[in-house]
Amino acid sequence: MNSDEIMQGESLLEAYARMGISKEVYEYGNRIWDSLQERFQDVDRIAEYNQLKVIRAMQECQVSEACLLGTTGYGYDDLGRDTLEEVYAKVFHTEDALVRPQITCGTHALALALMSNLRPGDELLSPVGKPYDTLEEVIGIRPSRGSLAEYGITYRQVDLLPEGGFDYDGIRKAVGPRTRLVTIQRSKGYQTRPTLSVDRIGELITFIKGIKPDVICMVDNCYGEFVETKEPSDVGADMVVGSLIKNPGGGLAPIGGYIAGKRECVENAAYRLTSPGLGKEVGASLGILKDFYQGLFLAPTVTASALKGAVFAANLFEGLGFPVVPSGSESRHDIIQAVTFGTAEGVIAFCQGIQAAAPVDSHVSPQPSDMPGYDAKVIMAAGAFVSGSSIELSADGPIRPPYAVYFQGGLTWPHAKAGILRALQSLADKGLADGILCRKNSK
Repeated sequence: MNSDEIMQGESLLEAYARMGISKEVYEYGNRIWDSLQERFQDVDRIAEYNQLKVIRAMQECQVSEACLLGTTGYGYDDLGRDTLEEVYAKVFHTEDALVRPQITCGTHALALALMSNLRPGDELLSPVGKPYDTLEEVIGIRPSRGSLAEYGITYRQVDLLPEGGFDYDGIRKAVGPRTRLVTIQRSKGYQTRPTLSVDRIGELITFIKGIKPDVICMVDNCYGEFVETKEPSDVGADMVVGSLIKNPGGGLAPIGGYIAGKRECVENAAYRLTSPGLGKEVGASLGILKDFYQGLFLAPTVTASALKGAVFAANLFEGLGFPVVPSGSESRHDIIQAVTFGTAEGVIAFCQGIQAAAPVDSHVSPQPSDMPGYDAKVIMAAGAFVSGSSIELSADGPIRPPYAVYFQGGLTWPHAKAGILRALQSLADKGLADGILCRKNSK
């Protein structure tokens, strides 16, 4: 029995056929996979380094079985919670960290970091263009109750240059006496711009600090953790912010977010999250600390699986002529893969294919709908164990030009591969993938 067989004698081709994937799609996918072995070895080497970094941080902080227990009520003297925050600070090489289930999502974590470190009369600057859609209402770009704008905090934006570079002249002019905080979004959001590498983020921070040394530089680190061997906090970021149902939660964290950085910035966030005078002293962990610890432990290898899926998807769809960002050969700095189809039908078919490959709710067919925080209908595919978890195999996109879908996640490489092939099959069956025969035409 060769490696293409299982104990019952069923071949992988037959197993994929049971998943609704045709021979043509399967064989095309395998040709792409064969060409990526050296690239995947590089991903594994980064995961190995980051795994050792996480283990070492846990050992240095003396994580014990007692740390896996939880508290209720006020959460005073929560050993596991406090130790976990020490672990995060060591992993990110920062002075302090706030890691809490009371932070509900990535947008909440970012809003918390902004609202706690800005005051009326301050100005917020984005030197990398428009922020992610859900932050528009946080900032007040789109009017919303409780926005920064309502508290007298102004916003200024400098777009990236057409080729994706920083507009240094524009940034120099934009940094003024009221500029208190600079927000740098590492990932692309719902844009087809390049993701920023840690080194490029470091260059940008050095430039900004050269203009105004006391400005706070915050990096939206969502989707970027453990993709490289360095984090933005290693190159000068005062705060790095993210969600635990993305990379650092390893697929196990059921909720939560983190802010790691300078002690003053983190303490400000803690007082905003709880109450002035209480800060980090309160906040029960409610019995989910084991998932937080184990998720962080698994995060480097889970992120590697998602990264392999992104690289595979880039090469697969690029080979069929679809514009992809990043390209199949570019270096990777987050787990998101953008594929532009040019039509709403392509975005919908892709997402429906991802959903059909899910372990949960595979029978559901996602459709575009209005979503809080977005200015266009959005389609989201995520048959996940944790609702909305985008470290699990998922895809989403706004139904607006250029009609691009944003694919991410995959707790395991085999599931990422199966999901991507199922998405391609969905496109092929609707006649939207030139070069791949649909099943009805191949019979």
